[in-house]
Amino acid sequence: MGEKILILDDDKDILEILTLILTESGYEINSQSQGNRIFEEIEEFKPDLILMDVRLARMDGMAICRDIKENILYKHLPVILISAAHDLERALDLPGSPNDYLAKPFDIDVLLSKVEKHLRA
Repeated sequence: MGEKILILDDDKDILEILTLILTESGYEINSQSQGNRIFEEIEEFKPDLILMDVRLARMDGMAICRDIKENILYKHLPVILISAAHDLERALDLPGSPNDYLAKPFDIDVLLSKVEKHLRA
């Protein structure tokens, strides 16, 4: 099995597309539609990377990212945020920020390039 990626997105279609693309690229995927169990999912699945939407139902992806990055056990995990409405580039240097971001709609080659970049870092 390949490296593990945890995907969080409340849009089932996006989850399905990301899972298909990344599975076909050799990654092991755990897809979740809610972020309320993020630390349990990280502990159980032990992902090498987290790919997460900024806007989740009843939760804020930026806040979840900040919680991950401020946790001494998980701050090393690369987090890529996905957003259709936010320009996250300026937020990349702030404390608790994601390692990278991906704008929706996304290009498959850009997605795979960013994933590979952060798994190899």
